Amino acid sequence: MTTLLVSQTNYEEHLTPKGHPECAARLVAVAEALSAPEFDALVRQDAPYGDLFLAELVHDANYLPALRDARPAEGIRSLTSDTVISGNSLDVVATGLGGALAGLRGVLLGEVDNAFCAIRPPGHHAEIADTSGFCLVNTAAIAAREAQRKYGAERIAIVDFDVHHGNGTQDIFKDDPSVFYASSHQMPLFPGTGRPDEHGVGNIFNAALKPKTAGAEMRAAYNEIILPALDNFAPDLIILSAGFDAHILDPLAQLEWVEDDFRWVTGKLMDIAERRCGNRIVSLLEGGYDLKGLSGGVSTHVATLLNG
Repeated sequence: MTTLLVSQTNYEEHLTPKGHPECAARLVAVAEALSAPEFDALVRQDAPYGDLFLAELVHDANYLPALRDARPAEGIRSLTSDTVISGNSLDVVATGLGGALAGLRGVLLGEVDNAFCAIRPPGHHAEIADTSGFCLVNTAAIAAREAQRKYGAERIAIVDFDVHHGNGTQDIFKDDPSVFYASSHQMPLFPGTGRPDEHGVGNIFNAALKPKTAGAEMRAAYNEIILPALDNFAPDLIILSAGFDAHILDPLAQLEWVEDDFRWVTGKLMDIAERRCGNRIVSLLEGGYDLKGLSGGVSTHVATLLNG
């Protein structure tokens, strides 16, 4: 496999309060992990600046102007109990979006087989008109729409293995049969959405996992719910909301995944990508808040993308 690694260079400019789990140190840990010799074969690219007006593909027309108006001249402003914005946050969001779009371009033009985009802040909780859960703009959703708009991909699948349900992504696509959304997540847990009976228009598949469950239960949920539905959907492209907070070390949840579980789920998704869409996968970093767990999960995920 040829794997593109897109790295964000201005990630530190999105400020969060001291002790906040979504912090710049996350991308430092990811960069250090992916600097190991085993990753020398990665095709590396810095994330370019992306056009934030593309947010209107998935967000309300007043959403981006409201975020711009909310930026403080100095310091940090709280938007919700857990989501903040600082003066340069939208520049960071734009570069994260540019990273996702660079990965999309490389994969859909056939320059690489797949891509991993090490970006922040995460995006899958951002709804049509609301910020939520550390997220300002829904990068995965914008990438899905841009794949359709610019590259003519018709059927887009988003698979989300972050430990928290991607309420924003589901909110955006729940009435659109051209976009498949599947999530494995802990329940009960923030944001409280993602019940198995939430089906959208037949395009939503939620695998809710009880606290303290480990890899065996996760694999059963994927084998019984997500993988058959994804295979049947036959996507033109798979976008991954790749969160690593299901790791046993993560402080924000109580699932007990280990590195081999991230290897397994990545490999199974690659099998379907090979069969259905010419290996095309674009993976976007979402959560993961224990630095050791994050590093181990990302390393395993990217090694699997690279080596099969």
